[in-house]
Amino acid sequence: MESGRWRGLSSVLSSLSLLCVLLDLQLDGVLGATPVEIEHHLEMGRKLLAAGQLAEALSHYHSAVEGDSKNYLTYYKRAAVFLAMGKSKSALPDLSQAIQLKPDFLAARLQRGNILLKQGSTQEAREDFQAVLKRSPNHEEAHDQLSKAEELELLQEEAHEAHHRGDYITTVQVLEKVIELSPWDPESRELRAECYIRLGDPRKAIMDLTPATRLRADNRAAFLKLSQLHYSLGDHHDSLNQIRECLKLDQDDKECFAHYKQVKKLSKQLDSAEELISEQRYQEAIEKYESVMRTEPNVAFYTNKAKERICFCLVKMKSAEEALDICSEAHQREPQNIHILRDRAEAYILLQEYEKAVEDYQEAREFDQDNQEIREGLDRAQKLLKQSRKRDYYKILGVSRSANKQEVIKAYRKLAQQWHPDNFQSEADKKEAEKKFIDIASAKEVLTDPEMRQKFDSGEDPLDPENQQGGGGGGSREWPFGFNPFEGGNFHFKFHYN
Repeated sequence: MESGRWRGLSSVLSSLSLLCVLLDLQLDGVLGATPVEIEHHLEMGRKLLAAGQLAEALSHYHSAVEGDSKNYLTYYKRAAVFLAMGKSKSALPDLSQAIQLKPDFLAARLQRGNILLKQGSTQEAREDFQAVLKRSPNHEEAHDQLSKAEELELLQEEAHEAHHRGDYITTVQVLEKVIELSPWDPESRELRAECYIRLGDPRKAIMDLTPATRLRADNRAAFLKLSQLHYSLGDHHDSLNQIRECLKLDQDDKECFAHYKQVKKLSKQLDSAEELISEQRYQEAIEKYESVMRTEPNVAFYTNKAKERICFCLVKMKSAEEALDICSEAHQREPQNIHILRDRAEAYILLQEYEKAVEDYQEAREFDQDNQEIREGLDRAQKLLKQSRKRDYYKILGVSRSANKQEVIKAYRKLAQQWHPDNFQSEADKKEAEKKFIDIASAKEVLTDPEMRQKFDSGEDPLDPENQQGGGGGGSREWPFGFNPFEGGNFHFKFHYN
């Protein structure tokens, strides 16, 4: 019985020994690499690095490190590839490993010190440069870099002191030098961004925060601040992109998620409003922009934008008086906005107030002299003003510029009946009535003919002899249909009105 147990135990031990040998052989085959293979990877890595094929070179250096984790040079060479790829944070652990394996490896210490200096870690950088100088007192680069590290420490201290006393201009000026020495330091860029915000220059703050998001592994605070800055400037699409980056790092971040919901809602309303305008659904677009103002009442940009676009829509709808009120309010908010000035000028044209239309177009041209639309609008408004001082067919019939054909005919019939010469007794009254009647008939002819009306709306009188091809000068006003029914002695000409 006892001997049976020993035989069983002996069999188990024998099996375990065999298993260990097999595992050892397998691991040696998988993880191990012969010196020849390692040297091949190093040689391929060197060639690919020289050829600029960095990703492929890195792959070979990975294999070399896995094959021989005790070779300090392999780590150093892989660090060189990381640096060539702009991945200084990835290079640091390899340089540290190389130094650990060979503490007197001065090239690695110097390289690590340079990276730490650019990251703003002056104390650690100084220790590396001092270690190099301890073994090589005349090392010129180490001397220079140590001086820079000491200079950087003094500048950092000066910047923080200026910031503490609220002197943001000085802080920015000092940080210019700090960032020149340590361009990979996120803290300095974030501090300068804060100063720019306090100085009212959010665009420059964005320029500092954008690289800062990449200089920290988890910089949700910078992504949130970037999104808020873009939002305040009206860049709602950029704001949405930045806040999504924050949520990629942590989808449960409460601040980022709350801001994301607000930006997404507003951005959707703005995009929808512009789409409605592109489809000429102006009343719906107005309602959507009113929703925008309710969604974000505290950021001036969005109220200003909404007022500007509502002004535009009302002009397109030919609601002249309402447009004039909104456009004037929008102009008070943004006096140099040429689009508001353009739209208010168009509202004045609808109201036949041409002098004011010319004034608005002239003001817009002062702000943008190269804008073709503004130049054309001013030219048209000036023609209309000149035209109004001759004959204004809309005023003659007493109709608005947005009147349709039926409204024009209705006004014509009423005035033609009122001013028919047969209604007057004295010769002087008949002459005055004849003149009025011709004007009324001319106005009806022009405003009921689409082509002639379009010309008139562009500032050209289609019945003016000066505008006719080969037209002569002066002469009295002619009857529009080519004859004058009132010529010659007594006449009895009657109209019958429906």
